[in-house]
Amino acid sequence: MIDPRVANLARILVGYSTKVGEGETCIIEGSTAAEPLVAAVYEDVLRAGANPVVALSFEGQSVTYYREATDAQLEWVSPLSEWAAAEADCRIAIGADTNTRQLSGVAPERQTKRQAATRHLMQKTMERAAEGSHRWVYTLYPTNAYASDAEMSLREFEDFYFHACLADDGDPLGAWKRASDECHRLAEWIEGHEEVRITAPGTDLRLGIAGRRFIPCDGEHNMPDGEFFTGPVEDSVEGEVSFHLPAVIGGREIAGVRLRFEAGKVIDAGAERGEEFLIELLDTDEGARRLGELGIGTNYGIDRGTRDVLLDEKIGGTVHLALGASYPESGGANESAVHTDMVCDLRRGGRLEVDGELLQEDGKFAV
Repeated sequence: MIDPRVANLARILVGYSTKVGEGETCIIEGSTAAEPLVAAVYEDVLRAGANPVVALSFEGQSVTYYREATDAQLEWVSPLSEWAAAEADCRIAIGADTNTRQLSGVAPERQTKRQAATRHLMQKTMERAAEGSHRWVYTLYPTNAYASDAEMSLREFEDFYFHACLADDGDPLGAWKRASDECHRLAEWIEGHEEVRITAPGTDLRLGIAGRRFIPCDGEHNMPDGEFFTGPVEDSVEGEVSFHLPAVIGGREIAGVRLRFEAGKVIDAGAERGEEFLIELLDTDEGARRLGELGIGTNYGIDRGTRDVLLDEKIGGTVHLALGASYPESGGANESAVHTDMVCDLRRGGRLEVDGELLQEDGKFAV
């Protein structure tokens, strides 16, 4: 029998996050390891009267691709991907890695070449999402790989993950509607200000936010969710920041990242682990050295780092900064083939100030 929490998560993805409607086309992306959730989502999309298109990948597909593909194949873009970005009404993507480090042996320049080739797809999807003609959501299906990265057993991680998604609630759609109120309240409070200052051990950073919109994230694009974000003024970022939580990006773990900004651009960067890969990311293109996002986490059901940014960036009491592309709906104008999030933990000695007024201290909101 299917885990009722899997069924609830499918209901959230279809009925709440993407609000799939009759006659619409919905892309369902996932791997064979996520089959129980893919099947549950497929069933709910049909019940909504929509037309599901399943794109299923197999275990080890990514590493085979990067090992065997020629440069021409890395630069080739599938017509299905082009159609999905330009035409599909909805997209539900499910990550289910069975080995989160399988790409660690792939040369970084091969990954960045592929990112550059598909950059226009991300831009098109962002543009359509901003104008309201495309709805998308990304989630995970618990696997031993994610559990191992989070230093939990699979059962512990399942309980942790489904709770973070509110999939263990008797009324999961209603639970997310209730949870969205706090995100909207905080986003409304901060909007219209001029500057955010972040201070923490190894961090003193100022970011301009004048004229930018803060977007409350309440489960429409990520599941689990819980943050509000904007695109900082591109040339405004000044100071230094240390990121306290490690992350696995492109199959490589980076940890202890330190960045220094002048006039909005990273002028110095280092990491205790994965520094070479970090520099490769920064050198992807001109926009990769500027911030595309400032996000503030609000999900206190996620109380520890997991090495997966989908969860870690939502931790209540943290902020995350993304190098690279901005989301157009925030007013951000930075363009890049990358969007790399890293998390700064404010729960032990951190402060967030907005135009000199305290927003958060030691991870607790003060407004």
